[in-house]
Amino acid sequence: MLRLFTTVAASVPVAATRGVAATRGTTFTRLAMLSTMRGGESPAYETLDHPAPGSPFHYAFPVHDLEKAKEFYGGILGCNEGRSSEKWQDYSLHGHQIVAHWVGNDYRCQDYYNPVDGDEVPVPHTGLALTVEQFHDLADRLRSAGIEFIIEPHLRFEGQPGEQYTMFFKDPSGNNLEFKAMTKPENLFAKYNVVDK
Repeated sequence: MLRLFTTVAASVPVAATRGVAATRGTTFTRLAMLSTMRGGESPAYETLDHPAPGSPFHYAFPVHDLEKAKEFYGGILGCNEGRSSEKWQDYSLHGHQIVAHWVGNDYRCQDYYNPVDGDEVPVPHTGLALTVEQFHDLADRLRSAGIEFIIEPHLRFEGQPGEQYTMFFKDPSGNNLEFKAMTKPENLFAKYNVVDK
């Protein structure tokens, strides 16, 4: 049984939160909930972010250090932290659930590369398609934090249906991240044959 414990009175402007998902002019309400399960009380908790519309994805990835992951995903990328334990941490990446799992101090991502429009793209990688404004804001924040780019922010597939801004960088465990922004978001899944440079 789940019962509402309290609603935090103030709605917080999303731009004032740390979440990468911040959208100017919108608000969210932080809800503190208390659940009762099978006669026992569970700890009070609060919901700090909303799931993405539709079907949010879930992505679990290995890290070598949870504190460094927290500094990077929570601090630099601005993802709201959700549940956590001594071995893993949940984060909201624009309402999608990403989970950092500690797998040992020696872990580092093994890279492979594939050419895409003149760049040697590291594989595996994960990330998100942002708006153009969000893309440039994130690139500025990463530069300010001293994050080294594997592939500098730039425009690729220029003049083609898949024209997009892209950037690649690593988290502290060497996991590759790509954030992109389609110049025409409706073309994210445009089907056509791409001729690589």
